[in-house]
Amino acid sequence: MELRRWNQIVAVAEHRSFARAAGHVHVTQPALTRSIQAAEAELGLRLFDRGTQEVVPTPAGEFVIERARQLLYNSRCLERDVDLYRSRALGDTAFGVGPFPVATFIPALLASIRREFPGINVRVEVNNWKLLVTRLREEDIEFFVADISDLPPDPSLHVRSLRREPGSFYVRKGHPLAGLVSVTFRQAWAFGLLSIRLPPRVLEALARMLELPSPESLKLALECDDVGILKGIALASDSVLLGPDAAFVQDVAEGRLVPVNVVGLPPLSAEMGLVSLWGRTPSPMAELIMERLPLGEAKSKAGRRR
Repeated sequence: MELRRWNQIVAVAEHRSFARAAGHVHVTQPALTRSIQAAEAELGLRLFDRGTQEVVPTPAGEFVIERARQLLYNSRCLERDVDLYRSRALGDTAFGVGPFPVATFIPALLASIRREFPGINVRVEVNNWKLLVTRLREEDIEFFVADISDLPPDPSLHVRSLRREPGSFYVRKGHPLAGLVSVTFRQAWAFGLLSIRLPPRVLEALARMLELPSPESLKLALECDDVGILKGIALASDSVLLGPDAAFVQDVAEGRLVPVNVVGLPPLSAEMGLVSLWGRTPSPMAELIMERLPLGEAKSKAGRRR
């Protein structure tokens, strides 16, 4: 039965009069009477007793009217939610973030989203790109932002470049290396290196500096995808931290961490990228978050290499 007819049934129940209900739903009284009779015939139930003074719902009518009110309420809620969803004021999303972006520009973005859209729910999974690709294929997340330097070509993935995040070496205040103008990588390595999982190209460069036979021979003192944990360890030990410069600006300004000038290395950086599945339409909130990322030229990594 159409919502229009359910609305007419509820109107008759509330006004206890076909004449008054007809005015409320903007139809003539004869038309409303015929509509209610058609509804009773369709349901096989008598919904109203037509007395001389007023129209009174039957027990069956009370049963139907109660549920009709709930149906109409849910319909109005649905229309409202669709409008809100379309205007991006409603609609949950889930996305993934790699170690570098979560330690640099993602927190500020999420804070602005929370201030502007307090009614939405966002789930963020922090992990390395290999595991985030799996989550993306399982459609547990809508997209992810991470270092795409070593992301292999894949025609099913839509990869867009964001920006490069330069990285440097850092030690705590008072560290033996803190006062030196420059140090070799071998000197820094001797204190134990803390870092997230490094790309193969970076591992190869570091292995060459130590004259190791292969990158597989390079064993970090601690490898962890949580930059906050790495920073905490560097502040509490003599370990040397390799991480994104943007994550430690305040620590350097306040003197807790000191940059170390390690000479002889190529520039160290991570290539931030936005990864989603081709052919998937993002939810409004996911689309909004992606639009607010510092996007570079949109392109497919797989397509770029073909």
